[in-house]
Amino acid sequence: MKWTDTHRIAEELFDTHGESIDPHTLRFTQLRDLVLALPDFDDDPARCGEKILEAIQQAWIDEAA
Repeated sequence: MKWTDTHRIAEELFDTHGESIDPHTLRFTQLRDLVLALPDFDDDPARCGEKILEAIQQAWIDEAA
């Protein structure tokens, strides 16, 4: 997975942390760390920005709804 795979990342985060983490309450630094910890994630951490994290967070919120 790459940073641009926002929906797939959100699905993985929901599957992994859906019961224990509310995506509404996450800081971007926490979200970034969760993404980097996903086993299938393989992208340069430096390529991450606020817009990407916003998109991932929103996709995760939508997935949880």
